[in-house]
Amino acid sequence: MSLAPRIVLVHRRTELSELLARHGTRGQVEFFLRSRDRSLDEVVERDRRTRAALAEVSAAIPLGWRRGMVEREDLSRFLFAPEDVVVIVGQDGLVANVAKYLDGQAVIGISPEPGVLAEHSPADTADLLHRTDDTDDLTMVEARADDGRTLHALNEIYLGHPSHQTSRYRIHNERQASSGVLVGSGTGATGWCASTHRERKSPVLLPEPTERRLVWFVREAWPSPTTGITHTEGEITDESLHIDVESDGLVAFGDGIEHDALCLSWGQRLSVGLAATRLRLVR
Repeated sequence: MSLAPRIVLVHRRTELSELLARHGTRGQVEFFLRSRDRSLDEVVERDRRTRAALAEVSAAIPLGWRRGMVEREDLSRFLFAPEDVVVIVGQDGLVANVAKYLDGQAVIGISPEPGVLAEHSPADTADLLHRTDDTDDLTMVEARADDGRTLHALNEIYLGHPSHQTSRYRIHNERQASSGVLVGSGTGATGWCASTHRERKSPVLLPEPTERRLVWFVREAWPSPTTGITHTEGEITDESLHIDVESDGLVAFGDGIEHDALCLSWGQRLSVGLAATRLRLVR
């Protein structure tokens, strides 16, 4: 006899919850917001919509199915099973945050304000739970250090200095000094990569979310007697991009999660390319 499916609900604390944790009482929160020309009502309303969405999604799960729940802050400690169906209730960014911890599980993005990745409304949940084979398989990025450590991301991986200091490394045997290197997927091509692409008027064609192709950009490289600016953008298909670190303390992190990063020292190599796993997003 097979086990009933397990639905894992993923969410993050609302703004109101975070403000209450910081200030203690609703009165203090209201005073804090009012002193900055903000209204408590708008924060309370977003909290209400989020909680209502979670309740509606939870109610749509069949009674005989197993279920679990995890907050964003606990993702790195949560063990997803291969057969889980992951239902993410929140904004698009939360879907990207979860992607790096998955390995082929079906994902349903739900939001009271539907976006690109969390594109479904809570009312769609019951139907979506019964057609989890209908997915778009979104390309992800993998960074692999020469000591075997790996990092995955849905949107992009950034390599650079953790502060505002110069990042020094080699790409295609060219020594560079810059604000870091950005490698993005087709999903990431609507965000940070799109901004970089637009500002530099790049001729590189941005990929589609399901396309097995990545793009990379060097951010604010500058020439000097010892550094060049020849290799500052390109695409990645079969071969990974190899970056040889020539600074102490560079970090690589994915999708803005800075606390979950690869720390790299002088002489190490980071290879960034297509991840074998993809995000199976239910459409």
